[in-house]
Amino acid sequence: MAGLDFEKPITELEKKIQELKSFTSDKRIDLSSEVKRLEDKLEHLKVDIYGNLTPWQRVQLARHPQRPYTLDYINLMFTDFMELHGDRVFAEDRAIVCGFARLDNQKVMVIGHQKGRDTKENLRRNFGCAHPEGYRKALRMMQLAERFALPVIILIDTPGAYPGLGAEERGQAQAIALNLREMMYVATPIVATVIGEGGSGGALGIGVADRVCVLENAYYSVISPEGCAAILWKSGAKAPDAASVLKLTGEDLLKMGIIDEVVPEPLGGAHRSPEKIAQTLKETIKRHLKELSAKSNDKLLESRYEKFRKIGVTG
Repeated sequence: MAGLDFEKPITELEKKIQELKSFTSDKRIDLSSEVKRLEDKLEHLKVDIYGNLTPWQRVQLARHPQRPYTLDYINLMFTDFMELHGDRVFAEDRAIVCGFARLDNQKVMVIGHQKGRDTKENLRRNFGCAHPEGYRKALRMMQLAERFALPVIILIDTPGAYPGLGAEERGQAQAIALNLREMMYVATPIVATVIGEGGSGGALGIGVADRVCVLENAYYSVISPEGCAAILWKSGAKAPDAASVLKLTGEDLLKMGIIDEVVPEPLGGAHRSPEKIAQTLKETIKRHLKELSAKSNDKLLESRYEKFRKIGVTG
């Protein structure tokens, strides 16, 4: 598994352990005590490194190419997924996937950004950057869920909405603004989770929810660290500094009242154990849905409105 720069001591020690195990097997020499010593050292090293991550290092983990994406979570958490397509205005946007599914015995609507694993799929998915038709499709599915009294589960993972000329000509800003307004009136429980990148309006365009969660190594920000660094310092090299001042980690967002919960990840990040993080997220979502289902629709909408009106209020 390819490591990030700050993970080099871990990957080097893992490689050393693997070489020692291979040597032991080939030469039939018992070096189990040495292997055990190195494995204990590795565990302590992981706790030390992953327990003290900087905001920029969390951004790097949020972008890890092997991190689980929306379709991975759908396969691990849900059954009977049936994907739905199109905005009935222009086209199908594959940067956002939507569909009916079952969360255990509960029927739900799942909506989320989807990135690609290779260049071909990334081009097909537009690197998880949705066009206006993607946001219109998502809103159409939310309103469909409301019609059938189904909860909506949203998985956010995008660097931002696509800023290209075609997207702007087709009303990118208007599509996102419409979603921000209309999601306030979708009379069914909505639980959103940032599973990787939560970039700007591209994330918020499907992020107006009764409960907003962020995975431990995900980020949620008004702008990317690189974009902020380019504006404030005129240099992308200042991205690590920008990540710190943006307060984009789950811990900071929770303190500011922007999100409702930070979902813990396996040591080393979600990509280290997709099954484990999927199970943790599944239980988190089920807990929130149980709490929300006890509210009447009027109370649900009132609480959702007040939740977002309070963001940024001090004193």
